Amino acid sequence: MTNAAKPPRHRAARSPDETAAPFFSPDTFHADSGVLYQLRLAQVALGQLVNDEMALEGSTLPQWVPLYRIHRGDANTVADLARKCTVDAGAMTRLLDRLERKGLCRRVRCDDDRRVVRIELTPDGVALAERVPQALCRVYNAALDGFTPAEWAQLQRLLARLTANAERLAGDKARAA
Repeated sequence: MTNAAKPPRHRAARSPDETAAPFFSPDTFHADSGVLYQLRLAQVALGQLVNDEMALEGSTLPQWVPLYRIHRGDANTVADLARKCTVDAGAMTRLLDRLERKGLCRRVRCDDDRRVVRIELTPDGVALAERVPQALCRVYNAALDGFTPAEWAQLQRLLARLTANAERLAGDKARAA
């Protein structure tokens, strides 16, 4: 599966035949056609399919994503993991409590700095994390059934552009505050 291209750092130029008219208007707005709603529907449906594919009773997307991130070496502390999984540290601590009770991970104090607590996977946690890429690929490939390679590449570019625009707007707002 191809990784999404990095989002552009600049605003994409419009071609002369494209207008700058807004896509949404308060007079005609329907929540069901909103960007967040459509993305959320896709996220929920895909997440449920992956949960079903993982075949773990009681396991959810928020539980297997951190395990996979730890296994890949993306993060190994609560703060790093919370950042990578886009949740707050308190929510991540509660999630790790549940994962520890399931025997999937453990917290280990760092020998060099006892204030630092690292998260390690248990053998069961490693086994689960190793199943994530296969499950994601099966679900994603099934969901993309009927897409051409060009359509998939275009979707990646469009989502990257949407993300870049949203992050730029959020950054502009934060700087203005």
